[in-house]
Order: sequence, then structure tokens, then C-alpha cells
Amino acid sequence: MVRIGVGERRARLGRRHLLGAGCQAADPVQATTAMVALHATDPATVHLSIAARVPGSDVAGTERALYDDRTLIRMLGMRRTVFVVPTPFAPVVQAACTDDIAVKQRKLLVKHLTEAGVADDVESSGRWLATVEESTATALALRGSATAQELSADEPRLRTRLSMATGKTYAAQPYVTSRVLFQLAADGRIVRGRPMGTWLSGQHQWSPAADWLSGGLGDKPVAEEARVLLARAWLASFGPGTAADLQWWSGWTGGQTKKALVAVEAVAVDLDGQVGYVLPGDEAPEVPVEPWVAFLPALDPTPMGWKDRDWYLGTHKSKLFDTTGNIGPSIWHNGQIIGGWGQPESGEVRYQLLEDVGADTKSMVEAEAARWTTWLAGVRVTPRFRSPLEKQLSQS
Repeated sequence: MVRIGVGERRARLGRRHLLGAGCQAADPVQATTAMVALHATDPATVHLSIAARVPGSDVAGTERALYDDRTLIRMLGMRRTVFVVPTPFAPVVQAACTDDIAVKQRKLLVKHLTEAGVADDVESSGRWLATVEESTATALALRGSATAQELSADEPRLRTRLSMATGKTYAAQPYVTSRVLFQLAADGRIVRGRPMGTWLSGQHQWSPAADWLSGGLGDKPVAEEARVLLARAWLASFGPGTAADLQWWSGWTGGQTKKALVAVEAVAVDLDGQVGYVLPGDEAPEVPVEPWVAFLPALDPTPMGWKDRDWYLGTHKSKLFDTTGNIGPSIWHNGQIIGGWGQPESGEVRYQLLEDVGADTKSMVEAEAARWTTWLAGVRVTPRFRSPLEKQLSQS
């Protein structure tokens, strides 16, 4: 069994994640394809992850790919998380992950509707939900695009309230609106379009998938085939990784993960005592790249690509991750995290190094911080999930 050590794993990131000098992408689609998908729970992440990998990129170019050319699409995917993926790859993600999520979420929503007294039993609640879904989809088709508020005006039943955590201190009675739209999106019937505000806004207009893309999401592969395609893409970008890494990243069951690795003919390698996997023919060392430094945003796909993060994170988890496993803004040097960054109200990029690096690396870090301050041009990005170090650096 070939051994791939920490040094080699780190060396792969500069080229495969388009972070090394001379290895970067030409456009947002190429950058996204190299990473399989970009986290989009926090809308700023998409723009910043692309800017870290595409020299000279700007917000307008990413928005053009998302909303005009529509070569990128925002969709629900792995682990019930919103991602941006290359549009041709969307059917693969839908079949490999989202369809299963849609089934589970529908059962959960029907259960909540029944508990809220919307109908007497699960069967009746299911019929009520299906009726409201069809009415909402029709209203959206008539409008062409619409906000959740506009759709709830067209279909008043969207203002039905659920009863969540009754009797608890955190009890809530949210409208069913977002749950119904989530379900329609998970089923691939509607898509998130332009944001309602700036590129930092998390509120989007909705459009029918068939209107947003000619033919909607297109022909899906069968689920098992889609999982093989997704596993192959993950290994190409994030390999070597363990079965546990792939299972966590994808949100699959252990059985689904094992079958996908077998079908892709993944080659077992030794990761310092753990069994990892690479694609066939990918056991050889990576061709070295020039030393590099990168400032990556919160939830960037590079640090969120594996369950086991010690090999690139070291002892810095408590400063760079929140309590639920979301990473904040991080600074990388040659495949390992060496610090973090944030912005005070004045907008400049501040950083703190957590590793003892030499003068040359410090100069590279300083230059990259200045570049990001210029790129952001006074726009302050506050991550949706804030890490302790980011909070500290963001204080005025």
C-alpha cells in the first residue's frame, strides 16, 4: 500500500484547489468545478472563494455566471446544505444527494403539519401539502419570479403556522412558507435566483426551474450512478481522503459510501496509519508548486472538504471553528492553516498568525491582506457562522 504523508497531502492543495501561484482558475466556473461545489449557506462565501482562485475576478463576474449566463446554479446538496455548483453537474448532485433529502424532509414536514393541527392525520396533511405546493408552483409560474412574501400573498395557506418545540423555552410558530419553498427546491422544481439586496444578501427571488434553465435541471442519472460520479469528483479534488471523510462530506450512509468507492475503483493508500483512497493512477506525488499564501473565507470548500482536519489544521480548531463545526476566515501557507483574518467596521483586513513563519512568508501574508482590503473596497463581510478569532479581529 502506497503511503501518502501529511506533506504530500498539503502539496496537492496548491494545484488542485487552485491556490498556488500559476495554478489559478480562468473564471468562476473553472474555480467551482475544481472544488466540486462552493458552500453557499453564507452568500459571501461564493464570491470570496472564487476571488481567492480567479485572479482579477470581481463580484460582477460571479453574478454574471450565476444569474445571466447561468453556468453556475445555487441548489440544495450534500448534508442538506446550499451549494453553488456548475450547472451541468446539478443533475448529479440532485440524484446523488438531494432526492434523498427531499424524501426525508417531506416526511418531517408532514409530521409537523399534523402536529400543528393543519389536518387530522398524516395522510390528510400530505394531501394538504401537495395541494399548497401545486398552488405555489402555479403562482410562481404566473409571476415568472417572486419572493416568498409575494408568493404567500398569492397563496394565503403559506401563512399557516407550525408549532415547533411546544412547551420548550425555544418554542416557535414559524410560517410554513419557507418549508414549502424548501421542499419545492429540494424536489428540483424551483431554484434560487438573484438576491434581493447586495451580494451579501441571503434573501433570493425564486423561479421555476424550467424557466431558469431550458429543460430544468436536465436528465438525472440514477442515484447509484450519480453517487459514483460525485465520489469520483470528490476524490479528484480532495483525495486522498478516508471513507469517513467522503461519508461526512456527502451526507451519505456508510453503505452508500462504500459502494461508491468500490464502483469508482478507488485505490487504498496509507495515510499515516489510516486507510485513505485516491483515484486509480493518482498515487504518485504531486508536482511541486511555488510557495503560496491564501486568505480563504468562512466555509470555504478547502477546509470543509474532510471530516478529519488535523493534517492541515494542527491545534487551531478552537480559534478557527465555531461550536458546530463551521470554519471562519483562515490563512493558508503551502497547504496548512497558519492564521485567521477578519474585518473591523472600518473595513480593512486584519489578521493574526498562529504559526511561527519566516520573514518571507510574513511578507506574502501582508501583501495578501492588502490585496483583500483593496478587493473588498470597504465592504465589511461578517460571516454567518463566526469563529472566535474572527470575532476578535473584527472588534474596532
